[in-house]
Amino acid sequence: MSSHDYKSAKRPDPDPVIVDIANYAKDQAIGSQLAYDTARHCLMDTLACGFQALQYPACTRMMGPVVPGATMPGGARVPGTSYELDPVQAAFNIGTMIRWLDFNDTWLAAEWGHPSDNLGGILAVADYLSRKAIMEGGRPLTVRDVLTGMVKAHEVQGILALENSFNRVGLDHVLLVRVASTAVVTAMLGGTREQVMNAVSNAWIDGGALRTYRHAPNTGSRKSWAAGDATSRAVRHALIALGGEMGYPSALSAKTWGFQDVLFKGKPVTIAQPLGSYVMENVLFKISFPAEFHAQTAVECAMQLHPQVKAKIDSIERIVIETQEPGVRIIDKTGPLANPADRDHCIQYMVAVPLLFGRLTAADYEDTIANDPRVDALRAKMQVKENETFTKEYYERDKRYIGNAVQVFFKDGSSTPRVAVDFPIGHRKRREEGIPVLVKKFEASVAAHFSAKQAAAITSLFADAARLDAMPVQDFVAAMVKN
Repeated sequence: MSSHDYKSAKRPDPDPVIVDIANYAKDQAIGSQLAYDTARHCLMDTLACGFQALQYPACTRMMGPVVPGATMPGGARVPGTSYELDPVQAAFNIGTMIRWLDFNDTWLAAEWGHPSDNLGGILAVADYLSRKAIMEGGRPLTVRDVLTGMVKAHEVQGILALENSFNRVGLDHVLLVRVASTAVVTAMLGGTREQVMNAVSNAWIDGGALRTYRHAPNTGSRKSWAAGDATSRAVRHALIALGGEMGYPSALSAKTWGFQDVLFKGKPVTIAQPLGSYVMENVLFKISFPAEFHAQTAVECAMQLHPQVKAKIDSIERIVIETQEPGVRIIDKTGPLANPADRDHCIQYMVAVPLLFGRLTAADYEDTIANDPRVDALRAKMQVKENETFTKEYYERDKRYIGNAVQVFFKDGSSTPRVAVDFPIGHRKRREEGIPVLVKKFEASVAAHFSAKQAAAITSLFADAARLDAMPVQDFVAAMVKN
């Protein structure tokens, strides 16, 4: 809590957190080859998630200009569509399609989140700047610049998440998307160090969205567009700052009126370690299942058990699910589930479907599957409990495991083995196994959305890392425009 006298009009020094974020976004060079290699796969995977989401009318009706007809020829394009929009609204569109199916990357610590949500603002601004540069005879940005922006946004969001738990005060993690995207896109737009600080201070002053749309009894589709809203708001803050709008140096620490006193119970917001490339190097990919990440390994367990239980569903007496404390707190859910957003945040539902069908896809959250009476019958037989070892290893920085275990007990007294998985296929420790599956996810997503000719051209973009890095952004995005 700040000791600054809030009655004094003297401007204090900027909060160290704001300074550190601005210095990093503006000046830090990224020297990690691993970070860039991971970022390329992250770009591929994030686009794959967006293309899959465009198959769902609930997503596409959120897209396009905010006012019908308010397009911007020469503005930012939205991959997989024909939209040309101002970069603020383009960021909303890209961010929304990325997040819609809960299938993009994840970061788990004291706070949770999905760092690739920031690509909405980064790609929209990069395309806008590159097209503008071409029209004015300048040099466009390259995909390498996009990758650098991704590494930095991942880092700001992820390091802030290490020890600052916004969920425990009821705030949603998209707050960190807004802060990270604001810092990175303000720097991309050519903002000075002071302008980046000004923009970031305004991002904090926005406060945070309430998490109520992620939890019973209010779980709903806002959780699928909240990150799009956050990253688009970031672009707006960046443009305001570049227009000369002032900042607020003690936005976090001001006594009584700052973020910490008003929304964080007086606790300081901290940066737990120097900003570098740690988060991108260790990010968690959702490769196999569009499921809330605390349940990813539970789904893997259920998939392993499916052959043993599929013929004995009616003989099941109970199912025991062991998970980490955050899993108990946010996705242990009983009672009726109202919509797909409700179902993909229910660990019981995410275990029931693979036990029954040997799969879990985005379509399995729709009413057709949810209305199968066997799903809720299995949910009613499930016991969810915390495994303290899973919780401990979840928070250890050299592990960051997301363990789950599932065991099925039958009415005749027999049972399956207890199947436990400590970390999912998207974990850094399983990169060698996971990346080929991630590439197949991308190829399948592209093939399902584009013509065969265009799909082949898009897939080929990622075949040569050096060529991709050097590619002008406007050409990269143009390859994914759907007419």
